[in-house]
Amino acid sequence: MSTDEGPTLRRRRLGAELKRCREEAGLTQETVGRHFEWHAAKVTRIETARVAVTARDVKDLLTLYGVQDEAYREALMALARMSRERTWWTDYRDIMRPGNFVGLEAEASTLLAWEPIVLPGLLQTEAYMRALMRTGRAQDPPHQVDRRVALRLKRQGRLRATNPLELLALVDESVVRRVVGGPDVMDEQLRHLIDTAQLPTVTLQIVPFDAGEHPFLGGSAALLEFRETTHLDVVYLEGLAGDYYEEQHSEVARYRDEFERLSAKALDPRLSIKMIEGLLHR
Repeated sequence: MSTDEGPTLRRRRLGAELKRCREEAGLTQETVGRHFEWHAAKVTRIETARVAVTARDVKDLLTLYGVQDEAYREALMALARMSRERTWWTDYRDIMRPGNFVGLEAEASTLLAWEPIVLPGLLQTEAYMRALMRTGRAQDPPHQVDRRVALRLKRQGRLRATNPLELLALVDESVVRRVVGGPDVMDEQLRHLIDTAQLPTVTLQIVPFDAGEHPFLGGSAALLEFRETTHLDVVYLEGLAGDYYEEQHSEVARYRDEFERLSAKALDPRLSIKMIEGLLHR
């Protein structure tokens, strides 16, 4: 167990181990649920890390699966206890989207992000955020808007942390041309993009209009990578119909290849910054 891991990654590792043990025991999720008289979806939610699991539940599951290695059992029960620890984002759960993307982002080593409409949250200024929220969340009370802004600004701390997140941000040309919040807000935002792109772990590329069609035209996408547990890499797709997490290794690999192809179509970082500078001097 790595001391650098947080509860989100620990929960995902635990879920993967429990799934492996169940499959080796030749049991289905439905059979396990019936055995414990659990809700039909509980085993699925445990294995996909959608819910926290108690050490007692882990012990009972491993007993049912016939796992007798005492050291392994103790390690998984310890993992269950640590996966329930509070984190800085716990206090924001009421305003977070389902699936805990914030927790995954906070513990990832690398984030590949594609945005076709607005800038990635990690690159937004506060004024840009508030302009977006005034439009998309006009009915939210002021204190809730303030908390959403605070959460997003807190997330941005990963870019300048001791162990910073490596970010590759691919954005459509329309994103930097779309004026959000008025000319002054947008000028400040563009300058912020230029400054943030100077960080050694941040790569910003603009996908120009003439790049043509590509597989990500349907909406935003993010691929989160975890340095020491690459089998837990996950793709996050956000849409109006809801959020979706893709964890199948073959699909994650496919999305990684598509990100590489899109990066090759995009302007390189130097030309991307040059385009932004040109927009500042209009």
